[in-house]
Amino acid sequence: MPPLRVPARLLHARGKTTAAQHVAARHLDYAFERLAAAHLPLVAASPLIDALRASPEPLALPGLARRLPLRLHRRGALHFIRLFPRVFHLRAPLPLSLSLTPAAASLLAVATSPAAAARTLHRLLAMSGSRSLPLRAVFRVWRELALPDDFEDSVVAGHPHLFRLAPNPAEPNTHILHLVVDPATEDFPLAVEKTRPDRYAFKLQFPPGFRLTKEYRKKVKEWQLLPYAGPYEVVSQRAGGSKKVSKLARRKMEKRAVAIAHEFLSLTVEKMVEVEKFSQFRKWFGIEVNVRDVFLDHPGIFYLSAKGKRHMVFLREAYDRGRLVEPNDVSEARSKLVELMLLRRRGLGNANSSANMTSGATADARESDDGLYEHEDCLLDESEKQEQ
Repeated sequence: MPPLRVPARLLHARGKTTAAQHVAARHLDYAFERLAAAHLPLVAASPLIDALRASPEPLALPGLARRLPLRLHRRGALHFIRLFPRVFHLRAPLPLSLSLTPAAASLLAVATSPAAAARTLHRLLAMSGSRSLPLRAVFRVWRELALPDDFEDSVVAGHPHLFRLAPNPAEPNTHILHLVVDPATEDFPLAVEKTRPDRYAFKLQFPPGFRLTKEYRKKVKEWQLLPYAGPYEVVSQRAGGSKKVSKLARRKMEKRAVAIAHEFLSLTVEKMVEVEKFSQFRKWFGIEVNVRDVFLDHPGIFYLSAKGKRHMVFLREAYDRGRLVEPNDVSEARSKLVELMLLRRRGLGNANSSANMTSGATADARESDDGLYEHEDCLLDESEKQEQ
């Protein structure tokens, strides 16, 4: 495959290019594509896993199907569950019940300490100009940030000198999480300082085959030297949200957005997050440019994958050949859980055979009535294609 020339739109306005066209035209990095594909089954199973972890007893499948949107596979949730006998344990007799295997439960129990989680949450809130965030947005990324399952009690309520919950006046029955400490006392070392080649610059690692033209190198050098406000600096937003700003002002806004995204990804356990989840913080972080464009326009800093019809962004410098440069206990446990899912049924013969035989055709016939099957293309299909 010949090397691709850098698209002229990078670091420039794209005119009438649509978001879908922009994503489709990105330069593929197959190390990250394989990593994204490997995580698809775990991403799909996360709601199911969370429900099983929260229950001290096995859960009956019909009731579980009604509680959760189990759109796991076009052949149905039961088919999905049977694919991963090292993670899910089916129990007979009918109605079938489900629990996590001891190996999976042990890996999922690995968590960061409340003190470490408090530091992460402190930094997250400090990136907000108002030093506050909607609790629902934090809930969207609790797993990525390695917050404990009960972080609302163990971290928020457990550190009243740092955090305070208050009702959200804009949305009934929701809450805003506030940072209590004086912002003037905050002095967080930036993650970018560990690797940046020079002041204001970011470490760049372009994907294999990414051809850098002379013009593009010049533009990148100019952008690297451009000053910007850091992720923890309070920046006043433009009055009235006017879009009429100078080209230089917009480039500075873009660079600050890159700084915020870089710091946010550095706070995550696996240095990756779904773009849609990060976008929940856009307004609160004062980001005034398109988030997806930020990731696509800076391929030397981020990589955006569209596997499984979900846009996942990775921090390039945190990886080497598809592996984290600085793994931690939580990331290692999750990596082992992904490996268990990738093994599928290989080497186990007819695992869960008693439950499978007992259920047999009767369970298969009932799947539609119980709401277990959602016949549509889902995340797992992309993962299966990768193995073929």
